Amino acid sequence: MTAVVEPVQLREAPPFRRDRLTHAWIGVKALSDAGDALWTIALAWTAVQIASPAVAGLIVAAGTVPRAVVLLFGGVIADRADARLVMLLFNTIRVGVLVAVTLWVLATPPTVAVLLFAAIAFGVCDAFYEPSAGTIARRLVRASDLPAYGAAAQTASRLGTMGGAAVGGVIVAHAGLAGSSAANAVTFTLVVAFLAIWLRPRFLLARAEKESALRGIARGFRHLAATPTTRTLVLALSGLNLAVGPAVGIGLALRAHDQGWGAQAVGLFEALLGLGAAIGAVSVAKWRPRREAVAGFWALVVQGAGIVALGFGSIWTVAVSAFVVGATAGYASVLLSATFSATVDTAYLGRMGSITRLGDDCLMPLAMAGFGALASATSVWVPFVLFGVTMMGLMILPLRTGTFREMSLRSG
Repeated sequence: MTAVVEPVQLREAPPFRRDRLTHAWIGVKALSDAGDALWTIALAWTAVQIASPAVAGLIVAAGTVPRAVVLLFGGVIADRADARLVMLLFNTIRVGVLVAVTLWVLATPPTVAVLLFAAIAFGVCDAFYEPSAGTIARRLVRASDLPAYGAAAQTASRLGTMGGAAVGGVIVAHAGLAGSSAANAVTFTLVVAFLAIWLRPRFLLARAEKESALRGIARGFRHLAATPTTRTLVLALSGLNLAVGPAVGIGLALRAHDQGWGAQAVGLFEALLGLGAAIGAVSVAKWRPRREAVAGFWALVVQGAGIVALGFGSIWTVAVSAFVVGATAGYASVLLSATFSATVDTAYLGRMGSITRLGDDCLMPLAMAGFGALASATSVWVPFVLFGVTMMGLMILPLRTGTFREMSLRSG
């Protein structure tokens, strides 16, 4: 296993509570997340207005395939190039796509072709943008401040997404796709301006050696195989979504339908999940554990038990379980993401992040389908038990590893 090259400090990073630059970046990123939520609603709403349900589903999912294909190449670029410039370039392209859609829709009614173009273009931009954006925390704040950064960033992102979704429905109803795409173009323009004018890295990360993109991807997988700590974190962060995603994405609806609770119950459960996730993330900033990795993995053990509990009991039992699942997800995500950013070799940080995201893109549809198929073939509670117990078992493994038991991101 190769030695990790520590980041080189270019300029002083103030304590997170006084870091106005990082606070501003978190706010700008949350505004961008609000624009994304607004755009997603506008795309889906417009698709169902002009196309059949099957075609509308294809439009909404159209960005997933190109993102999955390109994502690993985006990780190579993130480890080799200047992340800020990569983010600047692809956000500028996003603005261009949104302006083009706005002008097109103002001139003629939206078509399936235009919606597919926009969805695919955004998927490709995401594949290049996200791995580079995933390294920004390590470039801005000290390793000891990564949990505080993660707590603030995730909370702001959730609030931005919720606000954008609420506003998005109003805008698309009154201004249509043109108004929605124009509004999102404004949010991305603000991100471009912030990246170009204000955001400057404080830490220089180790860079990957120059080689072909395919060799760089292969080297990333070899690094994953040869580095047990990184491999465990990648699997844990992937499993965080793959276990809980089907349980809340389809399982809660199945439970409400099976028990005759109605759609309003699903809304209640989703609201409690979101509230729990926000509280879980914020709690890290207020009550940060000494051993971040251990606390994160134990939270996922509790989450596994919460997933099992979703399959049983009354509507109030499920509501409490949903809150617990959300809280543990928000709490563990902040701690394990901070551990990931602080401990992964910075020459591979982009590629490891892209592999984690690739797991979601490729395996989540299979996990969703498997959950539904198992519920249909057996009983509704069976997949909840299987997914929850599997998560608990997988999280016990890193808790038995000495590296994680002793690891702390606190300085001194």
